Amino acid sequence: MKSVALHNLGCKVNGYEMDVMQQMLQENGYKIVPFDEAADIYIVNTCTVTNIADRKSRQMLHRAKKQNPDAVVVAVGCYVQTGGDNVAADDAIDLAIGNNRKGELVSILEDYLNGRERTDSVIDIGHTDEYEQMRLTRTAEHTRAFIKIQDGCNQFCTYCIIPYARGRVRSREEDDILKEVRGLAQAGYREIVLTGIHISSYGIDKGTPGLADLLDRLQEIDGISRIRLGSLEPRIVTEEFVRRISAMPKICPHFHLSLQSGCDTVLRRMNRHYTSGEYFQTTELLREYYGNPAITTDVIAGFPGETQEEFLETERFVRKVNFYEMHIFKYSRRKGTKAAAMDGQLTEAEKSRRSAVLSEAGKQMSHTYREGFIGTETEVLFEEQKKIGGKAYWIGHTPQYVKAAREADAAGSPANQIVRGTVAGFLEEDIMLLK
Repeated sequence: MKSVALHNLGCKVNGYEMDVMQQMLQENGYKIVPFDEAADIYIVNTCTVTNIADRKSRQMLHRAKKQNPDAVVVAVGCYVQTGGDNVAADDAIDLAIGNNRKGELVSILEDYLNGRERTDSVIDIGHTDEYEQMRLTRTAEHTRAFIKIQDGCNQFCTYCIIPYARGRVRSREEDDILKEVRGLAQAGYREIVLTGIHISSYGIDKGTPGLADLLDRLQEIDGISRIRLGSLEPRIVTEEFVRRISAMPKICPHFHLSLQSGCDTVLRRMNRHYTSGEYFQTTELLREYYGNPAITTDVIAGFPGETQEEFLETERFVRKVNFYEMHIFKYSRRKGTKAAAMDGQLTEAEKSRRSAVLSEAGKQMSHTYREGFIGTETEVLFEEQKKIGGKAYWIGHTPQYVKAAREADAAGSPANQIVRGTVAGFLEEDIMLLK
């Protein structure tokens, strides 16, 4: 039995695909071992979203070859798709498999192991309309499962390499999604998270019903208690969309709306297709229908040409929206994108300063949002037990994805159960105490 060590880099889509690859390897008799142990085969599911991600991908591949020079090192995914000659010339890589070929991992690997020479499997991702069929039956988590519903992106934001790494929008067949979710429900999973490269585009490539219609079907599946949405494009959040999903009780009131900048001139340079005013209207619409939803976002600090006034516009805007959480990214110059060639590249020091200002604003807003639940009733899906301050607690999340804990007792395990209680206060900065 050959041993395989796996390492995943990057987004939730990569995480889903790695779970499926591990599942396929185990079904074909491979033994999975930790990445820091000696293995016969090392597989790195790579990321290319930034130059730093490229570097981390190379580092993990080289680390694997150093751990066991005789091992087969397999590079998979986005860095392979965009790396070209750098991947081909890298002596640490024995086999390279691009996107839309991860589902063939086992057969490609076994062809290589059977004595054939290296034949990398990388397609022209920009000219395929094929959605790669992969299906998950289990995952490392025991309560929540990520479900990939589409791949690719048609937006071509000026800072982003992903359309070149993942190709154009390709939607998964609805029946295949429903079968996967039914299987996971039967396996005991209570919550699903819909993920993809651009899930707001689901269905547009096929001219078929879109995301709201898919949610309507998923809502009917017995055993699934919660449906959580991945990152949404603000423009999908119309009154009709919100009205429809707000009538679906399993949809979690937790919405990640990608912002990137709160300044209209910067948004235009980014090739984002909305204004800050339109974005704000979407958040107001969600609050009109949901009351107190968790609204989270991504913001890029220090985009090329961003003046101090433009940055201050963004700071004022994020405070106006009053997010639950913000993921702040310093702009990373990515070769191959339009933004990389733009004038006005900021220094690392200035990008770090702006990032710190936004992070502090985010921390304050997050505390205030959590604080607002004190004294209210909520439901928590418990996931794991851990010790805090010498005591054992069960940890889980509310529908708004606020982390909450209840002290463990002899009454039995609430793992994978939804428990109702009152939020008593803070246990830790990012964990609420449930009574």
